[in-house]
Amino acid sequence: MAQLFGPMMENDAKSIQIDDMEAKVFKMMLHFIYTDTLPNIDEGEIVEMAQHLFVAADRYNLERLKLICANMLCNYMDVSTVATTLALAEQHDCDRLKEVCYRFLASFQNLKAVTLTDGFKHLKIIRPNILEELLGR
Repeated sequence: MAQLFGPMMENDAKSIQIDDMEAKVFKMMLHFIYTDTLPNIDEGEIVEMAQHLFVAADRYNLERLKLICANMLCNYMDVSTVATTLALAEQHDCDRLKEVCYRFLASFQNLKAVTLTDGFKHLKIIRPNILEELLGR
C-alpha cells in the first residue's frame, strides 16, 4: 500500500508571523472570531485594547467587532483619548465615531484641554486643518 503523505515531522510545521499587531490583540481578535464575544479586558486597558482591536477589525473586515470597539471608545471617551479616537475614526472611515468625537469637542473646555495632548499633536499631523474644522462646527 502506497503512502499518500509522508510521515509528519514536527520540524515541518510552519508558523505565520503577524508583525503589525500585538500578540494580545491578535488573541482577543481570535477569541472574538470563534466565540462572537470579547474576553474580559482589564479596566485600565479598555481604551487601548478597543483602539487596537478597532484597527484590527477594520484591517480584517470584521464589521461587528469594529462596531463593538467603536461603541466602547464612545463610552470611555475623555480628554486624554478623544484626539486619538478621532484620528482612528478618520483613518478607518467610521463616521459615527467621528460624530461622537466632534460632539465631545464641541465643549470649549474639552477642546481647550485636548489641544494640549499628544494625541492632538498627532491628529494635527494627519489632519492639519482639524482646528479650523472643529471651530467651524
